[in-house]
Amino acid sequence: MPARCRAGADNHLMARYDQIADFYIGVVGDDVTDPATAALIELAGSVRGRRVLDLACGHGRVTRELARRGGRLVGLDSSADLLRAARDAEAADPFGIEYRLANAADAEALTGETFDVVVCNFGLSDIDDLSGVIGTVERALRPGGSFVWSVLHPCFPGWDADAPSSWGPNGYFDEGWWLAGNPGFRGRVGANHRMLSTYLNEMIGHGLVIERTVEPLPDEGWADRWPEGVPVPVYLVVRCQRPIVTGAA
Repeated sequence: MPARCRAGADNHLMARYDQIADFYIGVVGDDVTDPATAALIELAGSVRGRRVLDLACGHGRVTRELARRGGRLVGLDSSADLLRAARDAEAADPFGIEYRLANAADAEALTGETFDVVVCNFGLSDIDDLSGVIGTVERALRPGGSFVWSVLHPCFPGWDADAPSSWGPNGYFDEGWWLAGNPGFRGRVGANHRMLSTYLNEMIGHGLVIERTVEPLPDEGWADRWPEGVPVPVYLVVRCQRPIVTGAA
């Protein structure tokens, strides 16, 4: 049975993912063609010559892909072990990527930094302080810049032991960190469930304008697990913009 757990402080997130770093890398690998990641990269658009932050970058699979496309990348994560793997990959095949160990929700994170694009692939549900991390994005994103993020769809109810729902045993409206009863990521390090409205309102509350949303279909392997096809959304990908504020006429 899924277990409801008290939300941990962000300074413990490093321990969560350091404990499963090898497992995580082995499962996720370097491929960026899964539906949500591919949609995130597409919504990020052309990054050539642009300064890009990959927030909650993990071992750097999206970071390296955006660097291959000509972006000037900074990767930020709270897991020292995942960043070690990212730096090893950079040393073996350099793209000029800078990796930083930091808590993205910290008010001091990225002080004085400016980025044209910020991406976060499946990372927001791993960060306990959503308002803090979106505040960091707001500060670091230049006016006119884009923030593109993906999550397991907040409305996804799950459909077998390997794909637990977005929410815990108390249902969709009960927000917070929880630990699933399965051997995957959510059964090993847990995740924060938030309602769809919470994510969107957090963006709006920090002055970000929602430009586009995508709900990519899962790949055929997922669809085959449901005999009547895919009845519910599995992923959510959103692009927001920090608007350019012009002076009054």
